[in-house]
Amino acid sequence: MPKYSIIIPVYNRPQEVEELLSSLVLQTFMDFEVILVEDGSTKTSKEIFEKYSDRLALQYFYKPNSGPGPSRNFGFEKASGDYFVVFDSDCIIPPHYLETVEKFVKQTPTDAWGGPDRGGENFTALQRAMAYTMASVLTTGGIRGGAAHGFLPRSFNMGMRKEVFFKTGGFQFDRLAEDIEFSYRIREAGFRVNLIPEAYVFHKRRTNFRQFFQQVAGFGKGRVRVWRAHPGSMRITHWFPSFFLAGVLAVPVLVWLLFPLGLFVLLAYFLYFILIAIDAWVSTKSMAVSLLSIPSAFIQLTGYGSGFLREMFRRE
Repeated sequence: MPKYSIIIPVYNRPQEVEELLSSLVLQTFMDFEVILVEDGSTKTSKEIFEKYSDRLALQYFYKPNSGPGPSRNFGFEKASGDYFVVFDSDCIIPPHYLETVEKFVKQTPTDAWGGPDRGGENFTALQRAMAYTMASVLTTGGIRGGAAHGFLPRSFNMGMRKEVFFKTGGFQFDRLAEDIEFSYRIREAGFRVNLIPEAYVFHKRRTNFRQFFQQVAGFGKGRVRVWRAHPGSMRITHWFPSFFLAGVLAVPVLVWLLFPLGLFVLLAYFLYFILIAIDAWVSTKSMAVSLLSIPSAFIQLTGYGSGFLREMFRRE
């Protein structure tokens, strides 16, 4: 009986799965099993499973496509560990991850936990820029894992006692903020949720800005879905990308009709992006990442804002 069961849903991403499994082989704490759930893929990870089946306690299941939420629940039902851990397939896990978690849960009463995500040094400059803007307090307000108060674990890095799954029923949404909705119910059920800062993962995210825009637009849509399921969960921070988008759309009009005011608004946006670039350089020490953080932040905020507003004003 392993202590930890790692559940990984995957859809048409065998290369990502191989990178993830190769990082799990290097864990300094090895009392775990891995459950790979193929969610109706046409490009499966079966060969990757066979490659690593003699290096990890690894199980592989193929099921019809239903989305990451139900796929994780499927994996939970197959798991035998005392703790369930969820990673996204586009993550790479540092060797110390499970050892760090093991030390933490022995010292601190914990029913569920999560940790931050980072960009790896071997990631492309674009991937590192997207990782920076998704984690920066300048773009997210610190709501994604930088603050312990009210922390909500995300599915790229999430763990829990098996009792949490059995009491809550696991994920209810099939996709789009399914992890945030689940985290709210974990807290509402009275479980102790902790942020473990040193239990971070390297998160690759999307490979180009078009895919990144689509991803963050889904995040914005998902946030509204969570609000509908949990009234009172919305914070002013969640509206910021929508305000940002509205300002971007209003700048040309303001410059044309209200020249002094429009100029000040344009200058404010300029200074905001300069601040982001400076902070990205301080965080990563990479000029390429610093420069790419500007379009990354712009796409992240406008994409999230557009998805948020479309869902907010969608007719039922």
